Amino acid sequence: MQLTDFLGLVHPAIAIIFVFPLIGTVVNFAWQTRQRRLQTLAGSKSKIPPVVGTEHKQLGEWLTSAVVGLTLIGLSYPIGKNIIKNQLWNQTPFQVVFILLIFAATIASLVFLFRAKQRVWRAVFATLTGTGLVIIGCQDGVYRRTNEWYWSHYYIGITAALLMIFSLAIVQDIYQDKSNRWRIVHTILNCIALLLFIGQGMTGTRDLLEIPLSWQETYIYQCDFANKTCPTPNPQVAK
Repeated sequence: MQLTDFLGLVHPAIAIIFVFPLIGTVVNFAWQTRQRRLQTLAGSKSKIPPVVGTEHKQLGEWLTSAVVGLTLIGLSYPIGKNIIKNQLWNQTPFQVVFILLIFAATIASLVFLFRAKQRVWRAVFATLTGTGLVIIGCQDGVYRRTNEWYWSHYYIGITAALLMIFSLAIVQDIYQDKSNRWRIVHTILNCIALLLFIGQGMTGTRDLLEIPLSWQETYIYQCDFANKTCPTPNPQVAK
């Protein structure tokens, strides 16, 4: 394996080592938080410590940062590979600078989203963060599998990241809303996000099987993927 192949493993490695275990922990705390709330509303004394709610919120914020960061890492690899392969800094330097600025703006918007208190600013920075992810994902080099968008690692991942950003933006509204409407919205959206993360595990494994090593690309991309055939190599002439 060459360096470019190892760099391609950074995204799935972080997902397996850090993000997916964090998802399991956040889901566990979410379940405990809900059970404690229901037991308290029923008038019974819960054995679940009150701290689970705070820990769920803190780990949820960690998870949002991790998912957005992982998405940026996953997008930066094919985009960077495309820039280097086609030497875009010589042909279209403005495009390269634009991409770098969008990366920086997306990260900055996420940081400001964590610090924003007023609803209008949370909405603004959440929108900017999500828009940045979408713009970056539209760059050349990203394999989107648009013809199978419903089974695309890219589209599922972007959707999950957007849901996490929205969930982060409405956290304060959950605690201020006495009607629990935002809490219900939060629960439904994160259940959908959990299903999407499961889909990410499956589609990510599939894509790792399909992506050839760098030295294999010249030969693999000569294949007819629609008909599942590859050119037959010329037989060596025995001397």
